[in-house]
Amino acid sequence: MLRNLCDTHVHTLFSRHAYSTVEEDVRAAAERGLELVGITDHYSAMISSEIRPLEYQHLFNFGVIPRRWMGVRVLRGAEADIIDLEGHLFGHGMQFDRMLTGDVWVSPFTLEEQALKDVDYAIASVHGRDFTRDATPAQVTDMYVRALAHPKVLMLGHIGRTGLPYELGPIVRAARELGKMLEINEHSFDFGKPGDARRAATMSRCRGLAEACAEAGVMIAVNTDAHISFDIGRFAHALQMLEEIHFPEELLATRSAEAFIGAVGRAIAAFEDEGAR
Repeated sequence: MLRNLCDTHVHTLFSRHAYSTVEEDVRAAAERGLELVGITDHYSAMISSEIRPLEYQHLFNFGVIPRRWMGVRVLRGAEADIIDLEGHLFGHGMQFDRMLTGDVWVSPFTLEEQALKDVDYAIASVHGRDFTRDATPAQVTDMYVRALAHPKVLMLGHIGRTGLPYELGPIVRAARELGKMLEINEHSFDFGKPGDARRAATMSRCRGLAEACAEAGVMIAVNTDAHISFDIGRFAHALQMLEEIHFPEELLATRSAEAFIGAVGRAIAAFEDEGAR
């Protein structure tokens, strides 16, 4: 039986449409027996209609969050929106020269650089889809491959439920070549009503994604995408699907804290160096 002892895609109040604090999320992870939780609030235009560094300061002060808390290892992440067919992430090319206080900063910076500077990893996801209108499967595929190549991006988020047309093979091969992973998102199994076409299509895509990763030897992360602490650590539908297809345990990066940190490798070296507080 597959065990999933990490939840590396969860949200807090800083995502604006989520309902729990960091402490409440960590406490829920501890109560569910998880070994590791990754705080990955939205980094996108969903946070504010005013695109300025002040609105994203929750990503600038990650150092105050303990690395171990209530017996749980805590990672610092972000769910970054893909914003164009070139695979750029939110904040790309948005240049600023003032600090949060309003004082002039001697070295101009982009919002992307500042927001992702201190995260352990980013999840690259598509939410707003206007830019993909009329895009071909080849263009969407290239978009995902380019996003996955970003040095801070560890995984692609919930590609099984976007409904976007893409070619799975090149994405899986890119993940394997880059040593990165794809996500099986528990929340994807909630979309649509039981038995309707949209739900069936989403479940089929998630299953196909998992099967392709198993065949290619690509790591996956099973996450809840929890927007309230109550949902953290609840992976029943995703794990059931993986059991049905006999998904290899060794490719489940979130099976343990040790496995996940090992899969992240050098991208998370700072986490190991800092140790427990």
